[in-house]
Amino acid sequence: MAESGLYQTPLQHVLEYAKIIVYAVAIMLFIRTFLIQPFIIPSSSMEQTLQPGDRVFVSKLSYGIHLPFISKELFSLGEPRRGDIIVFPYPRNPGIDYIKRVVGLPGDVLEIRGKQLLRNGEPVHEDYVTHSAPVSPGWRDFMPPTTVPPGKLFVMGDNRDNSQDSRYWGFVDKDTVYGRAIVIYWSSLNFTNISWSRIGTLL
Repeated sequence: MAESGLYQTPLQHVLEYAKIIVYAVAIMLFIRTFLIQPFIIPSSSMEQTLQPGDRVFVSKLSYGIHLPFISKELFSLGEPRRGDIIVFPYPRNPGIDYIKRVVGLPGDVLEIRGKQLLRNGEPVHEDYVTHSAPVSPGWRDFMPPTTVPPGKLFVMGDNRDNSQDSRYWGFVDKDTVYGRAIVIYWSSLNFTNISWSRIGTLL
């Protein structure tokens, strides 16, 4: 007796392969939409923690579930914490994704005095922060006490003198946050300049 499927027609073979491809794409889209999404670091605003060319995985289950093409949260799975590195739509242009560090949660009172960040009246120790310019007047280095409203986050780049962040354009809506960066899975500016030591770094 002939084995089942031994004499399948060419059309049946094509349909079988098409089915496999459709299933694979569906699984990839599910993972990217609800579980893990890759993100490429485009600028130096998060140096030295993240450098241009770093590729990070963003956990989309850290805080909540978002429907595709909708920036609002479907339901919550947790809350951002101080120090988390998050990815979110740029408030002034939601078509652009930003990555920054959470430094203020709802109710926190933040202040900057000569580059020093204070939270609720206490200096914040941030060993990940870098500075490259002298102290100068203005919002970059001096910010009056500012209270983070309910449902909002205050975010800043680790490269404090070269980061467009909440000091300039305001708060991030917590419900729009895509997720938390968890690991550097690749780091290179081109095919030959690979930073092997950065690969696998947890965030």
